[in-house]
Amino acid sequence: MVVAEWRDGYAKLVCDTHAPHANRSGIVHGGVLLSMIDQAAAFAGLFCPIPGRVRRAVTLDLDCRFTGQAAIGTRLTAEGRVMTAGRNVFFARTEVFNSAGTLIAFGASTHRYRSGSGDPAGVPE
Repeated sequence: MVVAEWRDGYAKLVCDTHAPHANRSGIVHGGVLLSMIDQAAAFAGLFCPIPGRVRRAVTLDLDCRFTGQAAIGTRLTAEGRVMTAGRNVFFARTEVFNSAGTLIAFGASTHRYRSGSGDPAGVPE
């Protein structure tokens, strides 16, 4: 997984799938999609514009709906967006698309900022 775009409240991750990403049916495993949903959502809520500083969080809740499947060799794209954020918790929605732009999974998640990470200025690395 690679971060392709990252800004406040938004993250886009891509994953070029290969044989190790396959399930027993030979298609991309749902766990890959779920991981992309979790990571894109977390990155969306953890953007920090200050070099040398970071923001961290833990996932409290994560749900996923699979609406399609992806063949091995497909480039997957996950787009996470923060829906709302407070001092300690943020909520995000994420969609995963195959290389044709078809929605194949979506989810919602709740994340809790680690100590000091609720501040957009983050904490020292």
